[in-house]
Amino acid sequence: MSKYPFPHDIKLMFSGHETFSLRQLWLKKAHEQTLNNIKVSEHSAPKSVFSNDDAIERFGVGKNMVASIKHWALACDVIKDSNEDSGIEIGEIGKFLFGCTTQNAQDEFLEQDASLWLIHWLLSGRASRTPTLYAIFNFIQNQTFNTDDVLNALNNSSAFSTTKKSTTTLIRDIETCIRCYTASHDNEDSMDSLLGSLELISSTAKSQYRFNIGTHESLHDAVFAFALLDFWDRWEQETGASQRTLSFSAVAHWYNSPGRVFKLSEDAVADRLSRIAEITNNYLTWTDQTGIRQVTRVGSRPLEESKMTILRGAYV
Repeated sequence: MSKYPFPHDIKLMFSGHETFSLRQLWLKKAHEQTLNNIKVSEHSAPKSVFSNDDAIERFGVGKNMVASIKHWALACDVIKDSNEDSGIEIGEIGKFLFGCTTQNAQDEFLEQDASLWLIHWLLSGRASRTPTLYAIFNFIQNQTFNTDDVLNALNNSSAFSTTKKSTTTLIRDIETCIRCYTASHDNEDSMDSLLGSLELISSTAKSQYRFNIGTHESLHDAVFAFALLDFWDRWEQETGASQRTLSFSAVAHWYNSPGRVFKLSEDAVADRLSRIAEITNNYLTWTDQTGIRQVTRVGSRPLEESKMTILRGAYV
């Protein structure tokens, strides 16, 4: 059996969230505290902003929750480790959503559906620090699944050729990640879940879940296009090859594709691709002829630059 592949840039972390799923306003808190502690003469805040004795008071939560806030903020690129020193600076997504001294906030209170779908993509598609969420949305083949299915997918992944974690650690991680998407009136952590409103996963019984596959009309076209270009960009980095076209199958079904991560039906993917020229201002075009269904990149700008420009269309 071939092992499920993880992208090379995913950090194989199965802890760090302290078993707390991502909650409302946590990303904003991480951004605010980091930005407030960046000195005028420097580009980053000290990492101690999350570990100082006064962190509990500043964040308004317990010590373990402060650590969890840091974990999720790093995973969403709201903050990032500084390349210049040992500090923490605002990430590209943090600047985009919450603003900074040189950039206005697009949605600092995460009130728009576009922002929630974007965060979902960062955690489960890009998934630089959340391999279990990547496994859930990319490696699980059936529409219904349980905790053991995710555990088996992780054990059959490329991660375990070099990394081993205890079953207890993995199950805690799996349960925490699923709670990011499910709501339970019996669990405060789930009730305050940031991504539960996307309704991507339903709980059908104890430790039994179901993907909700469909059109997901709340997914903004610009976020879909951003994810497509992000997927394309990462694929080129992974393979070291430049690709001017992507097949419909790749966009709808490949690991880390928008169709798979957003749990879109084939018809929903085809519908969005039929409008991709309009969505991307002719950076991409769609061909649907006998035997040929593909997206073509006709624009000359780099993918990295184009995807952020297109993403702004979700906030006009």
